Amino acid sequence: MSLRQHGRYDYSPITERAVYDWPNGTRLAVYIALNLEHFAFGEGLGAQLAPGAGEPDVLNYAWRDYGNRVGVWRLLRLFDELHFPVALLVNAAIYEYCPQVVAAFRQRGDEIVAHGRTNSERQAALGREEEAALIAHVTEVITRHEGKRPAGWRGPWISQSMHTPDLLKAAGYTYLLDWCHDDQPTWFRTDTTPILSVPYPQEINDIPAIVARKIEAAAFADMIIDNFDEMLEQSAAQPLVCGIALHPYIVGQPFRLLQLRRALSHIAAHADKIWLTRPGAIADAVISL
Repeated sequence: MSLRQHGRYDYSPITERAVYDWPNGTRLAVYIALNLEHFAFGEGLGAQLAPGAGEPDVLNYAWRDYGNRVGVWRLLRLFDELHFPVALLVNAAIYEYCPQVVAAFRQRGDEIVAHGRTNSERQAALGREEEAALIAHVTEVITRHEGKRPAGWRGPWISQSMHTPDLLKAAGYTYLLDWCHDDQPTWFRTDTTPILSVPYPQEINDIPAIVARKIEAAAFADMIIDNFDEMLEQSAAQPLVCGIALHPYIVGQPFRLLQLRRALSHIAAHADKIWLTRPGAIADAVISL
């Protein structure tokens, strides 16, 4: 008996694919995904610094809020110093809570990626009509504030229902960031026309590494450097995407920011050999092939 399949893409070994260059003639595209998240107070989901003691969970709520109040501004300064472009993955609730943060990244010309309404919820828990309404609400909020529709989506908690790619395509999205199954963009089938999946990291991601696995700041920086170096070598044979997923309440802590600066400075020193970009530009490049 065959196992149940998702039906979104077929198996394709990376050794048997067409070779192409990125727009600047390099083979390794590098992007930073900075997750800007807001949480309901006294209810819902959220990463935990320490085991929660019931609601209101002041310890963990305040820890996460440090990212929006302090950590993100320290990271912004670092990105400016190193001339790094950023994809800002935005909970729609951020526009009501701390719009100054989004405005600062908008001023840099950074990409705004839809990241649900709040990370206090998972969209996969919704019915199809409710999920479609959530996507429509988030799209409207971002479009109203940014003056243009977001091209990319990443669900809170990387949560997808069986219908999410279909709903995103119907809502006008070009690409999604929820899947971590490849080092190259992949076309996903939907019930209409395909949508592109741009690789999003789960290993080079501060929540799984630092919160879940308790990896220390210097070791996480080493992971970023080692992953980048190895992918740069591998990219001589074919185009690859190297994503780095960050959260201000985690890497915006001073002792982790120090180590992150070391890792990103290493990447910046190789800027002439890579394409420092954003996921929307990666999607556009693949779509244009």
